[in-house]
Amino acid sequence: MMAQRSHNSADRAMPKPVTVSVDAMGGDAGPAPIVAGMAWSAAKNPDISFIVFGNSETLEKLVSKRSVLAGRCEVRHAAGVVTMDTKPSQAMRNGKGTSMWEAIDAVKSGDAQVCVSCGNTGALMAMSMLRLRKIPGINRPAIACLWPSRNPGGFNVMLDAGADIRADAEDLLQYALMGSSYARVGLGLETPRVGLLNVGTEEHKGRAELKLAHDMIADASKSAPFEFIGYVEGGDLPSDRVDVIVTDGFTGNVALKTGEGTAKLISELLKQAFNYSALSRFAALLALPSLKRLRKRIDPRRVNGGVFLGLNGSVIKSHGSADETGVSAAIKLAFELGQVDFPARVAARVASLSSPVQGDGPDTGQAYGTSK
Repeated sequence: MMAQRSHNSADRAMPKPVTVSVDAMGGDAGPAPIVAGMAWSAAKNPDISFIVFGNSETLEKLVSKRSVLAGRCEVRHAAGVVTMDTKPSQAMRNGKGTSMWEAIDAVKSGDAQVCVSCGNTGALMAMSMLRLRKIPGINRPAIACLWPSRNPGGFNVMLDAGADIRADAEDLLQYALMGSSYARVGLGLETPRVGLLNVGTEEHKGRAELKLAHDMIADASKSAPFEFIGYVEGGDLPSDRVDVIVTDGFTGNVALKTGEGTAKLISELLKQAFNYSALSRFAALLALPSLKRLRKRIDPRRVNGGVFLGLNGSVIKSHGSADETGVSAAIKLAFELGQVDFPARVAARVASLSSPVQGDGPDTGQAYGTSK
């Protein structure tokens, strides 16, 4: 059964203003590409504003060069920086006053609806759990990412993408509940198809916790608004037979990095092939429109942004190496999450475990993360 999708544009609600708090100092290239991504987002979306945290002198210079941010971006000074080498335990002890801490705290205080950071994943998750706390009933938060797929909407959801390398059967059930809620709200799917990642589709394959999770998810799906299709394999990640792929953080992160590396390799090999000779360069000119569509379809920047699920607040983890295109994609995702009070919907879904939840349905706006 194909998952149903909402396409009624007449029912789309008018967008409401959303304030995004941004950790400007956590990225590999410093604040410049982050501010550039903010400006790009602001130019495309009049309903978004920012509170940006970091070295105020540096940020005010960068922001002042972007006229589109005038009156829509507040700079708040934060002297400390969480580096990529900072351990989560160190971040929790010494993180107060850093740009990452303050950006998360803006969500906690209600100054912003969503936080975006390009910083250290472990530190960001640790601080987010400390400041925002887990939703009641959640054992382990998860990171959900969008995966390019053959589905009509162009994406599947995969979780966990690296929040925690461990996951027992109950965790995997919670991932299925949170992931299906994300797919319902974000991708417009009324009945998302959920699959459990395994080394094969046969029921006798896999570790003990996977077999137990299989039975628990199957049981929950009997009265929940998702369809459980059983085990899926790695080759199903981009397929059109599943909408939500559930796995532990170790496997999910390896899969994510492998997919990104493969996409980069394909782009490089195509470039080499079409630059091989004069004839191949001429062929590239003829194929240019198709090549541009392919490059856009597999460009990891287009789906940049992992959503932290299971917290009392929305946090988006952008790649540390993200350029302005990638940062803009993460901010677009943040805006869409801010439109629907997503943490409250996830909390209701987890609390109910299986019963339908008021408002936990397809979003009437554009699907998350589909940066154009």
